Amino acid sequence: MKNKFFLMAMVLFALSSPNLVLAEQTEVDIMQIADAISPGTAEFIKSGIKSAEKNGAACLIIELDTPGGLAESMRIIVQNILASSVPVVVYVSPSGARAASAGVMITMAADVAAMAPGTNIGAAHPVGAGGKDIDGKMSEKIINDMVAQAKSVAEKRGRNAKWVEDAIRESVSVTETEALKENVIDLIAKNTDDLIRQLNGRELKDKGVLKLDNVKKVYLEETLRTKILKTISNPNIAYILMMIGLAGLYFELSHPGAIFPGVIGGISLILAFFALQTLPVNYAGILLIVLAIIFFIMEMKIASYGLLSVAGIVSLLLGSLMLFEGSTPGMKLSLQVLLPTIILISGFFVAVAGLVFRAQISKPSTGSGGLLGEIGIVRKALTPEGKVFIHGELWNARARQSLEEKTKVRVVKVVNLTLEVEPADESSIT
Repeated sequence: MKNKFFLMAMVLFALSSPNLVLAEQTEVDIMQIADAISPGTAEFIKSGIKSAEKNGAACLIIELDTPGGLAESMRIIVQNILASSVPVVVYVSPSGARAASAGVMITMAADVAAMAPGTNIGAAHPVGAGGKDIDGKMSEKIINDMVAQAKSVAEKRGRNAKWVEDAIRESVSVTETEALKENVIDLIAKNTDDLIRQLNGRELKDKGVLKLDNVKKVYLEETLRTKILKTISNPNIAYILMMIGLAGLYFELSHPGAIFPGVIGGISLILAFFALQTLPVNYAGILLIVLAIIFFIMEMKIASYGLLSVAGIVSLLLGSLMLFEGSTPGMKLSLQVLLPTIILISGFFVAVAGLVFRAQISKPSTGSGGLLGEIGIVRKALTPEGKVFIHGELWNARARQSLEEKTKVRVVKVVNLTLEVEPADESSIT
């Protein structure tokens, strides 16, 4: 009996041993990232890790080629890599590729970091919108925060924390050979097959030994949702979509029945809201933009002599400036996009409001309303009823006094297609 319990304990221990966790895996999942790091990229990698875990893959290989991107998206990717139960390998490839800026942190977070010949890694100094340097205390705050995170991740993975700090503070960049020498990466591989060959039998801390004999390569493709999100998740594009959406719906409300502007506006707004859910949005900015639209609508109803339009433009500008904010300057709108958009959209709103207001206060030119105050000529004497010629038409008319033919008359009222007139002056037409 004791031997039986001992044997069962040994079996359970062997099954739970990290060295055997991956022994039965027959699949390696591969995903390719050749783009800037954005919320769409973060979504793709997150879904790739979940898919690899669901498929029971031996490991997930991320073939990376990126110039960098948004810090918030990079943090999400790093968190998902560190929390993955499947070993994650970041492979900077193909030759000529780079892992710059945010790509450095993603590579550092991997269980195994690899590079292809002719690649480079580094230059992780944070920059603001449009690639501009960040000045003052904000720069120091952001850099210190990134350095602390980078060193923590590097130390967790047993890599060169000092080099990572230099890459952030001094924009240091190295080749694959230098990176291997500096303990920034773990190996250099010519291609994906060579990488898998070198990974085979490699022991990973807390994740066992990679058993990659005769494994099949499964390439994970982006879903339609990911492709759309990658395209529109840029703050500038999301902002432009929102402005187009608001302008389209505004035009449809001011000119009911136009249809096309309303359809385009609705689609643009939905896409904008889809993108905004992945971005650090300041809701005060959204409220100010909505308030601006309300001011423009009120301009159509109230004679404010342009004051409501000015208030709308100011609210739109302030809301746009406040829309995206956070510790990452790259999440803010580019002024090169913001200012032209504000000018165009504000001009559009003011022009439409002006047209609607003028239409409301202008004198009718058709129908019975268009006849009031018009001058006509008596064609059949009014005694007190007769006929007058006005607007090229002959109308039944009546007057409070008898009027001879060829007398000028003015329309004062229209009742059941009969004009009530009065003398326009004392003279008559000869």
